Amino acid sequence: MPHEHEEPTLAQRLGPFQSLMLAKAKECWEQEHEEREAEKVRYLSERIPTLQTRGLSLSALQDLCRELHAKVEVVDEERYDIEAKCLHNTREIKDLKLKVLDLRGKFKRPPLRRVRVSADAMLRALLGSKHKVSMDLRANLKSVKKEDTEKERPVEVGDWRKNVEAMSGMEGRKKMFDAAKSPTSQ
Repeated sequence: MPHEHEEPTLAQRLGPFQSLMLAKAKECWEQEHEEREAEKVRYLSERIPTLQTRGLSLSALQDLCRELHAKVEVVDEERYDIEAKCLHNTREIKDLKLKVLDLRGKFKRPPLRRVRVSADAMLRALLGSKHKVSMDLRANLKSVKKEDTEKERPVEVGDWRKNVEAMSGMEGRKKMFDAAKSPTSQ
């Protein structure tokens, strides 16, 4: 008796576009796998010559075996050295990662507070106590009379719609420009 609710296959769960993409990816993966196998066969055929053992005497076969054993020993030594370097590097990476984690845990960034320092104190801290530099930042400021600040233009309160209509367009911008220019020119 078949189950009423069976799990849909991957192709059924995916839409038509996704299933086409999946098929294309599978095709590319298979082609890449075949290319790797062909490259491996080609590389091995270049590196490993075929052995001609027919017609060789016993002493020639023994010499061939000694020669092959010597080559195998060289390859094993190289493989061992590479494995040792790899293990050393992985241990070093692991140790450095642990050090980084330890340092992150030890040092917490303190919350920064605003500190008020006068300009003279800042210059003394930067230049050292030898230099007696006094800097009065307020000396270069423009003096403003209190009368000018208290006496502002009277603000007209009116219907805002009229003001918006009057200031719209280029004429309104010209009026604003002229109004901004006129108090300074008096």
